[in-house]
Amino acid sequence: MVRMVGTKKTLLKLGSMLLVTALLASGCGSKGDTKTEEKPIKVGIIDTYTGGAAVYASDSLDGFKLAIKEIAENGGPKIEYVTRDDEFKPDKSTSWAKELVMREEVDFLAGTTNSAGSLAVSQYAKETKVPFIVWGGMSDKITGESGHRYVFSTLPNTAIIGKAGAVQLSKTDYQKVWLAGSDYEYGHSVINNLWKNLTDLKPGVEKMGESWWRVGETDFTPYINAIRSAKPDVLVVGTGGADMVAFMKAVKATGLIQDVPVWAHTSYDPATLRPLGDQAPEGVMGTNPYLSTYPDTPENKAFVEAFKKEYNREPAAFALYGYMGGKFLGEAIAKAGSTDREKIIDAMEGLTIDTPVGKATMRKEDHQVAIPMSYGVVAKVDGVFTAKDLHTLSSEEIMPPIDEILKARSK
Repeated sequence: MVRMVGTKKTLLKLGSMLLVTALLASGCGSKGDTKTEEKPIKVGIIDTYTGGAAVYASDSLDGFKLAIKEIAENGGPKIEYVTRDDEFKPDKSTSWAKELVMREEVDFLAGTTNSAGSLAVSQYAKETKVPFIVWGGMSDKITGESGHRYVFSTLPNTAIIGKAGAVQLSKTDYQKVWLAGSDYEYGHSVINNLWKNLTDLKPGVEKMGESWWRVGETDFTPYINAIRSAKPDVLVVGTGGADMVAFMKAVKATGLIQDVPVWAHTSYDPATLRPLGDQAPEGVMGTNPYLSTYPDTPENKAFVEAFKKEYNREPAAFALYGYMGGKFLGEAIAKAGSTDREKIIDAMEGLTIDTPVGKATMRKEDHQVAIPMSYGVVAKVDGVFTAKDLHTLSSEEIMPPIDEILKARSK
């Protein structure tokens, strides 16, 4: 027989202590004990805030800021951010990523306009298991062959752009093609993808030659002279940022567009046309997933109004990408009901949200956003350079097949 030692008073004290312990463990002890659940998610943004690509990074950041402001106003999760300028240099992108994770202790990373920089940060994200939301780099490698659990993209990549451009060009009579662009990751990637898709859609198309200029090139005369002499049916260009603006100026100044039709992604994006002013060349073909006037829907009008109220300018495509980055993150946190990164990742996979361009889905298999794409041409309408002859391609028409992605990753 076991003998119980103690008094009634002792048992009461023990019971009280156990009750207090239980209350504290359940979070009922005081208001301060809910802080863990209310901890803000901190995002470290690495992007190019100086130089020619700064226009894209600024638009992305402003879109993200608008998104997290709206989330907060609607009682959603708390999201904070800090920024770092990588000056369009991939080595600095990686250095800042390490600093943000180790010193700033960010929960998520975001950015990065330079595609090579995005790939470098993505590799670091994979190693450290710190999720990275890409709203700037367009290389298809990011969510393609180099994709992994810890990287997401909220903008169309070069596989998608290449498919859309190929669809547009396949509807023309052009057979002889000259390929050109900036000699870096994005330039080669968009051209390679477009050419691959164009040869599939239009058998018999001929590549006459290629031209590649250094990033930051200002004198395009030698390239334009060679292209004009070759007399191709169309010139396909892969470039962006300051190079895009400089090349478009050269197309207008040399009169190349009068002799050779030109195609370039974002040719009619406001981020391209604004700095060009009257030097924009009419007739340049291109693709773009977003304009402040397109799509003409209540959702887009509301977004444009909110963005203009906040920043006194209309949003361009990169503003949409940053905005979607914030919205996907906010809704994933809410869906997860937790600030645990792994749970947020699980919640973001396959998530569909409402955006200014309609429903947008983060594909579960490759973490690539699926949204429509438009194609059209640069035109001057009522004295303003914009786009005309716009057509929409659904995401289903332009997204790379999942089996191709998985095959590329297995190599």
